[in-house]
Amino acid sequence: MRLPAITAAMQRAGIRRLCVIAGEAEWAMQQTADWRAALSGDWLTLSDSQDVAQRVAPAALRTLLGREFLHAIFDAREGFHAEAFAALAGTLRASSWLLLLTPPWQSWAAEPDADSLRWADVAEPIATPNFTRHLQHLILQDPQVMVLRQHQPIREPASLTLLDWQCQAPQQQAQILQQLLAMPPGVAVITAARGRGKSALAGMLAQQHQHCLVTAPAKVSTQVLAEFAGEHFHFMAPDAILAAEDLPQAQWLIVDEAAAIPAPVLHQLVQRFPRVLLTTTVQGYEGTGRGFMLRFCATLPQVRYFQLDEPLRWSASDPLEQWLSQALLFEDAAERTADGETTIFPATPQNAIRSLEEGYRLLASAHYRTSPLDLRRMLDAPGMQFWLAGQSDSVVGALWLVEEGGLDPQLAEAVWAGLRRPRGNLVAQSMAAHAGFTEAATLRSQRISRIAVQAAQRQRGIGKALVEAAQQQAQGCDFLSVSFGY
Repeated sequence: MRLPAITAAMQRAGIRRLCVIAGEAEWAMQQTADWRAALSGDWLTLSDSQDVAQRVAPAALRTLLGREFLHAIFDAREGFHAEAFAALAGTLRASSWLLLLTPPWQSWAAEPDADSLRWADVAEPIATPNFTRHLQHLILQDPQVMVLRQHQPIREPASLTLLDWQCQAPQQQAQILQQLLAMPPGVAVITAARGRGKSALAGMLAQQHQHCLVTAPAKVSTQVLAEFAGEHFHFMAPDAILAAEDLPQAQWLIVDEAAAIPAPVLHQLVQRFPRVLLTTTVQGYEGTGRGFMLRFCATLPQVRYFQLDEPLRWSASDPLEQWLSQALLFEDAAERTADGETTIFPATPQNAIRSLEEGYRLLASAHYRTSPLDLRRMLDAPGMQFWLAGQSDSVVGALWLVEEGGLDPQLAEAVWAGLRRPRGNLVAQSMAAHAGFTEAATLRSQRISRIAVQAAQRQRGIGKALVEAAQQQAQGCDFLSVSFGY
């Protein structure tokens, strides 16, 4: 392999790449040792495997967010933690390699995935063939991914002709900052994908004003903002602001990750300050703020919109970010036009994976907390059903159902008594434990987990038609239910 030469070219172009290492454990460990010997770097390793030294558990990655690394290894041989994989990629700077370790290529799709215990409501790990084949297809399809499969020739990445990278993110931040500093009273909204520096920009604004207040869903998520604000960082929790009789004088209220705060709370916050800056992530591993943009911001007068699209740590032509966006469906749902009659049809990962991916993008655009964990559940968890509206390649509505109930009477009694809380069965258990309706847990039901209709296609009865289709086809069910935050 020509690793040093390829990596030097990546440094000049400001790009990062993925390398997949698929094979048996001893062979894979030897490959990673060879990489570490060939290239110096941090080599941060995420793994739950006992044979990996100096590892960080995927579930603990949040302790590393906000930091920057050169080269990393993601061990997916026992399970693929999708959010941790995306977050790890976001910590890597230009010229980095991300090594993805997988089981042997041919058997990968049939291997039990330990990560399924997080999202599938199962007692033992299950195989996740639909998600795995989705990844394998994208790995082989992308010529920028290096592929090392045991007993097969190495596939090196195709060469690229790119100009030397000059990061434009600081200039974009400076331009928006000047506009914010000159802004009259009103609301400003900054949207950006991960790694664009929106929290840093918000901190720069705070640093310019002694009288500036910061709020967020959790203070721990404002570390980057606090670093840039310096001594002018003053934080109050949203509920503390609303409960305070005498608010501190502030020229600006900065709300970081605003999409994660309930809209009624945001409405009250906005009304209490002359100038408000709302920042939110529109795509990423934690969820999406696209629904926030569509619903909440449209209700506000005098809103000014800003968007950061230049990455800080890598080039806009970065192959790793482009592959990751495809793999975890981070790209936005396209606006569709409904020509003629809208068809309501069921979808399964086995016969309509493209339609299901379209449906996932639509749900992600409407629900802030839709994340790669939901994608994994949709593709491979048992007991999931989906109804879509539109056409197979043009989805304008989506309904996601989860099968619940059917517990045996003895277990239902234990749930009613508060002695047992088996995984899953959210509404069935709630009715037994909180409403005293023990038999509810023994009945078979389906719960509407998500429903969304494209903004331009609303008020046409599409949502109602999706629910009616689900009701008509719910054979053997005693009731349909829905659970939502209020």
